[in-house]
Amino acid sequence: MSPIVLKSRDEARWDCVALGEVMLRLDPGEDRISRARSFRAWEGGGEYNVARGLARCFGLRTSIVTALVDNPVGRLVEDMMLAGGVDLSHVMWRQSDGVGRESRNGLNFTERGFGVRPALGCSDRGHTAASQMRPGDVDWPALFGGEGVRWFHTGGIFAALSETTSGLAAEAMQAARAAGTVVSYDLNYRPSLWKSIGGQRRAQEVNRELVRHVDVLLGNEEDFIAALGFEVEGADETLSDLDEAAYVRMAERVAGEYPNLKIVASTLRTARTASRNDWGAILWTEAGSFAARQRKDLDILDRVGGGDSFASGMVYALLAGKTPAEAVEWGAAHGALAMTTPGDVSMATRDEVERLVKGGSGRALR
Repeated sequence: MSPIVLKSRDEARWDCVALGEVMLRLDPGEDRISRARSFRAWEGGGEYNVARGLARCFGLRTSIVTALVDNPVGRLVEDMMLAGGVDLSHVMWRQSDGVGRESRNGLNFTERGFGVRPALGCSDRGHTAASQMRPGDVDWPALFGGEGVRWFHTGGIFAALSETTSGLAAEAMQAARAAGTVVSYDLNYRPSLWKSIGGQRRAQEVNRELVRHVDVLLGNEEDFIAALGFEVEGADETLSDLDEAAYVRMAERVAGEYPNLKIVASTLRTARTASRNDWGAILWTEAGSFAARQRKDLDILDRVGGGDSFASGMVYALLAGKTPAEAVEWGAAHGALAMTTPGDVSMATRDEVERLVKGGSGRALR
């Protein structure tokens, strides 16, 4: 039995609404950012990726709350989001001043990494339209109470964009809970985003307050240590290789401090090289913890977005009425498939995810 209470599809226009920034990702392929002469363009953003995965892979009704500047770059991102199947009726369009002095669209340059060379991200997202969003910008009662939403998702990336975005996230969470919408939050700690607005100390202040309004919390061991200030027994000095037992102990501690939490979930990744990882996941509930099938030496093409695809696979399964044990398997399978293709967002199909959940192999399908 699911530990969360969900609205039925008939009660809501949207299966999931996400709040977050959507950037233009520029991918140099096999080259380095500093040496590339051409880039492939994608859209992406931690919170958006979840809504996009739910729409494109699993066929659910999703919408994104974000802001973009109305110029050709913003319209390019719009075109990509339309292809991803995410509703854009809640996108706020800001007027362009011609050069981006007042507001701009974010860029994210990302190297995939290979072998001993890790993936590398270089964001150019200062003063973006999404970072200037603030409390009062969105009519949340109309969205959650009027249109109806089964699941709301946001995360620590959006909360870190500026001094105002965390306030908007808190406002959204409170409105969602008041309307009976399940709230999920991915801690997604990024030191570079917090550096100029108070650093790790401020990140912990913000995240510890936001988690009080959350039903489903996602995060890896680094997130729980850096974003919430928990010391995790069993994590090594590099904040990696946390085993299942140590994760369960940590989840129990977090849930003990935040009794509102019904699920605490995480991927379990050991990065042997940038292109080969051990991959798994675990989901904790008060009734017990459930681990996904471990995939040793998983071949990685592009690891960016793997955690977001884990989240969307898990959320899909829970929205579909599957058990927590099934949900963690769907999340882990979707995340594994997402890392076999380039870009932030998943190119997997629901049938491919289900096949992998059931133990399907890599043999050719003809």
